[in-house]
Amino acid sequence: MEKFTLEDDIKVFCETAKSFPDGIMEAHKELESIISCSKQRRYFGISSRNAKGIIIYDAAAEEIYQGEAEELGCEKFVIESGQYISLLVENYVSDVSAILKAFQLLMAYPGIDPQGYCIEWYLNEKDVMCMVRLNR
Repeated sequence: MEKFTLEDDIKVFCETAKSFPDGIMEAHKELESIISCSKQRRYFGISSRNAKGIIIYDAAAEEIYQGEAEELGCEKFVIESGQYISLLVENYVSDVSAILKAFQLLMAYPGIDPQGYCIEWYLNEKDVMCMVRLNR
């Protein structure tokens, strides 16, 4: 595990999965269907628990320009800058359960933000950085 500082907020727009974990791939496919994939854009998965304790998952893409989310009719979200604890999962496509295992380790780390969320930052086609925000 490594501490990672996200220097700036990242504005994203989201497509919410209909269920967790079964709806994750469908949410990413729906998001991809409304945008053109671009190397200029960063891609994420964002998950948190709602008031009933149910995990809500959003496939997310970085806004390339102000107002893009509204233009596309998508929900907006801001990944807050600050300090995160992180784990790199290399070649996650060969073992998708490695992402769950990474978050289980991260969520046990002392000092995580109890109001925070889990972030999957898709660095490329094979690698994902799993991140959980630390208390301020």
